[in-house]
Amino acid sequence: MTKTVMIVDDSISLRKVVSMALRNAGYEVLEASDGQDCLAKLEGQRIHLIISDVNMPGMDGLTMARHIKSMPAYKFIPIIMLTTEGSEQLKNTGREIGVKAWILKPFQPYQMLDAVTKLILP
Repeated sequence: MTKTVMIVDDSISLRKVVSMALRNAGYEVLEASDGQDCLAKLEGQRIHLIISDVNMPGMDGLTMARHIKSMPAYKFIPIIMLTTEGSEQLKNTGREIGVKAWILKPFQPYQMLDAVTKLILP
């Protein structure tokens, strides 16, 4: 069964780069433009992992992660933050919420794919 990854970022170009790398690695990809869009698109979907930016208009990535972790059907989905935000305070907040990995932009696709592979169970 193909695994599905949701990419959440307000940058269309970044979503396309991440999406292409994931599709080339054999994943199905869904895209959302911010946290609210992600929550709306989750409904009824089988998602195996979420990759999200922190700073987005509407709903930021950490607020979105809090909502997801409070939803019984989705609380065990691994979340990776792919962001320019590298402060220890934000990383600690992410860990407290349940974020599993924190990748800083700019990034190499292999870094992201390595984290995805480690977090999605076969």
